[in-house]
Amino acid sequence: MTQTHQQSSRTAASGLPEVDAVVVGAGFSGLYLLHKLRGLGLTVRVFEKGDGVGGTWFWNRYPGARVDVKSMDYSFSFDPDLEQDWEWTEKYPPQEELLRYVNHVADRFDLRRDIQLETRVTEAVFDEDVERWHVRTDRGDQLSAQYVIMATGCLSTSKVPEVPGLDLFRGRWFHTGHWPQEGVDFTGRRVGVIGTGSSGVQAIPRIAEQATELTVFQRTPNFVVPAHNHPIDPEHQRSVKASYAEHRQAARESGFGIAVPPATKGALEASEEERAAHYELAWYDPDNSLVTFLTGYTDMITSKEANDTAAQYVRDRIAEIVEDPQTAADLQPHDHAFGTKRPCLGTNYYETYNLPHVRLVNVRKTPIVEITHKGLRTTQEEFEFDDLVFATGFDAMTGALTAVDIRGRGDVRLADKWHAGPRTYLGIQVAGFPNLFLITGPGSPSVLSNMMVSIEQHVEWVADAIAHMRAEGKDTMEPTVEAEDAWTAHVDEVGHMTLYPTADSWYMGSNVPGKPRVFMPYIGGVGPYRQKCDEVAAEGYEGFVFSDADAKEPATVS
Repeated sequence: MTQTHQQSSRTAASGLPEVDAVVVGAGFSGLYLLHKLRGLGLTVRVFEKGDGVGGTWFWNRYPGARVDVKSMDYSFSFDPDLEQDWEWTEKYPPQEELLRYVNHVADRFDLRRDIQLETRVTEAVFDEDVERWHVRTDRGDQLSAQYVIMATGCLSTSKVPEVPGLDLFRGRWFHTGHWPQEGVDFTGRRVGVIGTGSSGVQAIPRIAEQATELTVFQRTPNFVVPAHNHPIDPEHQRSVKASYAEHRQAARESGFGIAVPPATKGALEASEEERAAHYELAWYDPDNSLVTFLTGYTDMITSKEANDTAAQYVRDRIAEIVEDPQTAADLQPHDHAFGTKRPCLGTNYYETYNLPHVRLVNVRKTPIVEITHKGLRTTQEEFEFDDLVFATGFDAMTGALTAVDIRGRGDVRLADKWHAGPRTYLGIQVAGFPNLFLITGPGSPSVLSNMMVSIEQHVEWVADAIAHMRAEGKDTMEPTVEAEDAWTAHVDEVGHMTLYPTADSWYMGSNVPGKPRVFMPYIGGVGPYRQKCDEVAAEGYEGFVFSDADAKEPATVS
């Protein structure tokens, strides 16, 4: 059922219903935005395309879906009582638990009354005469808003591979990013899974538990580290909660948004014995995390030689686990440095390939030609399946933004402005698009961080900026072209100081044909990025221009 919007709204001179802010998306970002903006006294309308709140954790219901950041870190910190009251059950909570958590947040802060579900924003056009946004939805809604805030998520526009024939397939097919709410039973079925990124790594072992035959089609092998998921010890949970403030602050000042001791030397400075001991701990320690391999040494993401020491350790473990030599060889990544494609946390992932009914097909050697009515065909073989599962990922970071027809000053489309790659200032705003704010947008740490830390930082910064505008009597806020150019160049420069651009990854847009090959997130670190944002605000929002309520032209704030 569609959530009925109950918040009173004004009527603009144009005759459109008028609100202060439109928020697009009701995941973690959208919910926190609604809470913060309400606190400023703003009228807010949230539009969500799903029929429930939760964003990522509403849509990604595939078997084995769970977060790859520890639950005690992957949670809101803005409310101390919420922190203390919620009890997590596992080190890495599954989708079901995360969805319960996000629904608890929605109910606890009475957020649902301002959220309109099953509604997709299709258009947002800036009206320069009145300096407001005209927003349309696929359900016929039209309204006027001073602020539009895109809380659409970095991994929310799913991507089906560019293989002809899907419309011919007579069986069932599913995408991990849009899984049926009622679940899927694969018992007794012949299943083909295409894709071995994070969702494939999580789903494949679970599907193998049911399927009669499972064939996995892999284009690029990924580095998969054991998750060692386990129930949380109550005493450990109490201990973390007792020092939550200090723990959270350490995460905010860290490189990846996760509190870990800083590295003190490079991998190449350590002895072979020291490195072996560290990698053993990173692989076998039940308290390890996604970033353990990357944060142990200072040069892991800048030196190929240093990175190779970790990469080879993982390849050696794969060779030990997987019994068939050819399958083991196909599963070992050699075309990218460890961490330059998002590393995965797995549970019995490599062990699954030892099962007699599971087969790996290397589509680098034998590409998929087409999907047929019975299954699919590679250059060497035809396969028959009852079900196909696409674990083929997303049009990351920009896909959900350019899917909306967003037009700023001069009727310029955001998609056109970004035709050669995204350009932002701080990953928060775009020159020529006043009062349009992006949460964890390209040019910010976003997907290279604990998303909860980055979400809270962005929401709070945006809310503070809006409060500043209202206090100073300003109508609009946008970055200068010079500030945007300088920041975009800085993001690119810092990125190319690392190994990340050497990989064909979704960080680079490489998984979407025709998408510009640009390193989109900011790798300078969550802590330094936060400091930069705070400094910009402290300097009167340096690099931004504002328009006064009675002025037509933007005026620089000194």
